[in-house]
Amino acid sequence: MLSTTTLLLCLAAARSAAPGGPAWPEYRGPRQDGYAAATRLPLEWSEAKNVRWKTAMHDRGWSSPVVSERKVWLTTATEDGKELFVIAVDRESGEVLLDRKLFDVESPRPLGNDVNTYASPSPVLEPGRVYVHFGSDGTACLDESSSEVLWQRRDLPCDHFRGAASSPVIFENLLILQMDGVDFQYLAALEKTTGKTVWKKDRSTVFGDLDADGRPIAGGDFRKAYNTPFIARLDGQTEMVSPGAKAVFSYDPRDGSEIWTVRYPGHSSASRTLLGRGLWFVNTGYTRAELWAIRTGGRGDITGSHVAWKTARNVPNRSSPVLVGARLYMVDDGGIASCLDAETGREVWRERIGGRYSSCLLYGAGRIHFFSEEGETVIIRPTDRFEVLARNRLDAGCLASPGVAGDALFVRTKTHLYRIEEAQAASALPSAAAGETSTSR
Repeated sequence: MLSTTTLLLCLAAARSAAPGGPAWPEYRGPRQDGYAAATRLPLEWSEAKNVRWKTAMHDRGWSSPVVSERKVWLTTATEDGKELFVIAVDRESGEVLLDRKLFDVESPRPLGNDVNTYASPSPVLEPGRVYVHFGSDGTACLDESSSEVLWQRRDLPCDHFRGAASSPVIFENLLILQMDGVDFQYLAALEKTTGKTVWKKDRSTVFGDLDADGRPIAGGDFRKAYNTPFIARLDGQTEMVSPGAKAVFSYDPRDGSEIWTVRYPGHSSASRTLLGRGLWFVNTGYTRAELWAIRTGGRGDITGSHVAWKTARNVPNRSSPVLVGARLYMVDDGGIASCLDAETGREVWRERIGGRYSSCLLYGAGRIHFFSEEGETVIIRPTDRFEVLARNRLDAGCLASPGVAGDALFVRTKTHLYRIEEAQAASALPSAAAGETSTSR
């Protein structure tokens, strides 16, 4: 069997093979796992150092930036959720090229928390197209060059209860959406060029607390999930692993047929799955977050046969880990970072780095980056001994996850989008207006 790195790089190449293909096409990048191929990312920055440009973002959204050859794409929404926007920023200058309201929502469901927004799902790119998703409130495809809306859908029902957060993924001719709400739990595959439904797969989860009409008796949170599917090719078969409430499933992304499932007690899972060392690493979500390592190659219900190890110690509810070699690195919501042996789950080290964390970890230039909600980024060396290389601070913190293109970081804070890179690297690029621009309306 091919190595995990080879598998993921093959999929990454398929996503970005065309000339001018997107550098960071989706949530967590071309390999889906927070791995950046850059070798010269900046080690140090501040508001006054190594910031190429800084652009204010209006309203509120935690969608992660995705980066094409010329543009950085994001979404945002008014705090009440009644207006939903797509934004495109010039990658070189930070100038706002597009700020368009895509959807009006008459009666948004209250979020009921300060962690989510009405614009949390991240866009996904392919050469010439950008796909933008706001859960059941709307999905649209835009021409990446002209910004023309090519198609949109607003008829995919789901009561997200506390807001949508699952990002769309692309596979071959399909745009795949994960819709896990309190009423419906399913995945839908849309034909990319038309937006028409190709297949729809209901979760086979048995919740066990429904009334005679099949409605939830109580506890809507226990049916939700915020996860984004992870796609990989294993032993000649492509699998799409998609954690939901109470269970994780593997599907064939071409038709939605179920390959295997593992049952667990958690719900509202947000941390994205990883693959490596012959294991799927799955976060079970809230109640008490656990990390389960599931052996590849399963068929059917493999709960009792394929779980290699599990841990509940300092496992995050929202942030996604990174896998570097044989080591798995993660940080819990309260700022305790840990390193595990990926094959056994054995803890190698555990240290408090401070802050609160929702943003996913990023690996690049031989370092691991932790972006906090308070504005500090802690950078460590990925070794069996905890070693902090730098602590950098911006004015506001991150709930969105970063993007990378070339040797530049694209960091979305609660208020701004930044391009961060070494000053020497920036000086070698074409001249552009430095400083701060704004999308304020």
